[in-house]
Amino acid sequence: MPDSLPGVLVLCTGNSARSILGEAMLATLGAGRLRAYSAGSKPKGVPHPGALRLLARRGIDTAAFSSKSWNTFTAPGAPRIDVAITVCDNAAQESCPVFIGAPVKGHWGLPDPADVHGTDADVDAAFEATWQALEVRVHRLLAARFEDMTQAKLTEFLSAIGQMDSAA
Repeated sequence: MPDSLPGVLVLCTGNSARSILGEAMLATLGAGRLRAYSAGSKPKGVPHPGALRLLARRGIDTAAFSSKSWNTFTAPGAPRIDVAITVCDNAAQESCPVFIGAPVKGHWGLPDPADVHGTDADVDAAFEATWQALEVRVHRLLAARFEDMTQAKLTEFLSAIGQMDSAA
């Protein structure tokens, strides 16, 4: 993936559910237009099984996804990050580290499907609802030429997307 493409980092505390789904969706729908990543402030260490099941059902290879620290993107040689999107309220309230690329930040808060307990069907339904809410937002992002927006306009645009009624 060329370094000239904008890097979009999806952040959550555990980097096991919402941010993994966001990374997968951006990588799939934005292929050839952006570089997608995910990370967390306190990564769980592995993606949530519900996230992996959803990705597999959608035909997305799960081998490349891992739960990693957002510090991965602060070190020399780390990919440039142009946009950082938090998908959980905890991560949005935390002080983000300084990422390479000084990204524009946006918040797309969504309920955590990993908080749902019960049968696999119950958990899968929660992950599906999160996927659908993210899908509306990602489609809105990709429908615009966000790459050509000024930082101020992109910040405003990301905020508007985060307040869409599609939030679960």
